[in-house]
Amino acid sequence: MEEQTISLQEIFAIIRKRLGLILFITLFTATISGIVSFFLITPKYQLSTQILVNRSQVEQNFSTNEVQTNIQLINTYSVIIMSPRILDIVAEELQGEVTTEGGELTANHLKGKISVNSHEDSQVLNITVEDTDPHQAALIANKVADVFQREVPSIMNVDNVSILSEAVVREEIAPVSPKPLLNIAVALVVGLMLGIGLTFLLEYLDNTLKSEQEIENYLEIPVLGVITSFKP
Repeated sequence: MEEQTISLQEIFAIIRKRLGLILFITLFTATISGIVSFFLITPKYQLSTQILVNRSQVEQNFSTNEVQTNIQLINTYSVIIMSPRILDIVAEELQGEVTTEGGELTANHLKGKISVNSHEDSQVLNITVEDTDPHQAALIANKVADVFQREVPSIMNVDNVSILSEAVVREEIAPVSPKPLLNIAVALVVGLMLGIGLTFLLEYLDNTLKSEQEIENYLEIPVLGVITSFKP
């Protein structure tokens, strides 16, 4: 049995035959994505506070080894910030100022909103808070930095924590999620792929003969005549 192949021309013919279906699926997925992104997903905002942490006061004759040691301790500082020792105090001091869906503000609520990261090879920590309310995000970020600055000397030999920049809500602040245009673009691509995939699936499942050429190819004999269908 000879292996059947499909030419590029036949591929375009199949797509053209069900172009309406492909366009419908593509536009449908894009429309659904737009509705969900603009109306159903609550926007979230991110604000950050930057702090500089030294293990001890920097003197004029400080060594590079001391700086390297401080850099290596950055991961430890990040864990301390996310620990209940810090977040419990933050939650207690923010009671009544920050609203949550679960009622009382707890360290677990805060932990889900906060992330801590550092600039590469630096002693600067970014405390980033994501919240549906940008003012709450700024309030939490600044409070975490403040509590860490107060409490860390009693936890480790750290006596020099400086807040480089506080989180500030600006007028032009934009949400970090959702991103409607990106979501719609992805939906267009996905819808187009689904439409084309469904088109070829339907074509594969359709085993009817629709033209003289298909009859000749299937029976491998020439067509001698065609009976036209007409209404009496």
